[in-house]
Amino acid sequence: MTKKTRRRFSDEFKADAVSLVIDQGYSVSEAARRLGVERSVLDRWCRKHRQQPSGIPGRQEDDRDAEIKKLREEVRKLQIEKDILKKAAAFFAKESS
Repeated sequence: MTKKTRRRFSDEFKADAVSLVIDQGYSVSEAARRLGVERSVLDRWCRKHRQQPSGIPGRQEDDRDAEIKKLREEVRKLQIEKDILKKAAAFFAKESS
């Protein structure tokens, strides 16, 4: 008797799998086959997604918003650093001439 271990999937994986079906038009069977999950599992995830009220933001959307905010701040800092490096390069090029 070999005991099967139950596979766990992250919320992000589930959301991506549901997106294949709902947003990209894959059939549940095809998406499940490509992802290596049972069709019934993916079908359950899709039903659960459809039952969620669309007006209430979910945790995943909050996580995405937080990540977007963090990434925008990082982009802003990198742009400032790039501008400083440009000015420094121009200054040293001018000095060496």
